[in-house]
Amino acid sequence: MSLPEGYGYIPSSLITIGWVLMWQSIMVGRYRKKAGIEYPQPYAEKAEVKDSTAALRFNCMQRAHQNTLESAPIVFVSTLVAGLKYPVLAAAMCGAYSFARVVYTIGYKSGQPKRRTYGSVVSNLSVLGLLSTATYAAYQLVPPC
Repeated sequence: MSLPEGYGYIPSSLITIGWVLMWQSIMVGRYRKKAGIEYPQPYAEKAEVKDSTAALRFNCMQRAHQNTLESAPIVFVSTLVAGLKYPVLAAAMCGAYSFARVVYTIGYKSGQPKRRTYGSVVSNLSVLGLLSTATYAAYQLVPPC
C-alpha cells in the first residue's frame, strides 16, 4: 500500500495540535503562578476559587488544557486513518480542530466558562467529522471476503 497523493498535509495538520498543547501548557504554568497554586495540586480548591479570580482563571485554563488532552488521541488516530483515503479532508478537519481549540481556550481562560462554547462546537464537529471519515476509510480498507 502506498500513501495517497496529498498525504503530506497530514503531518502538517497534526503538528498544529502539538503547538496548541505547548501553548496551553505554557499558559497553565503562567496562570498557576499568578494564582499561587503549588504543585502537585492540579486545581485550585473551591474556597480558593471563591476568594480569587486568578484561581478561577487557573482552573479554567487547566481544564481547557486537560480537555484538549482528552480529545487529542482521537483526533490523531482519526486523522491518520482518514488521511489514507481522504488526506485533504482529514488535514482540513484536523486544522479546524486545532483552530477551534485555540478559540475554545481563549474563551475558557477568560474565567467565564460559557465563552468556550463557539470553540467547543467547532472542535466537537471536527472530532465527529474525523471519526466518521476514519470509520468509513477503515471500512474501505478492509479487503473483500
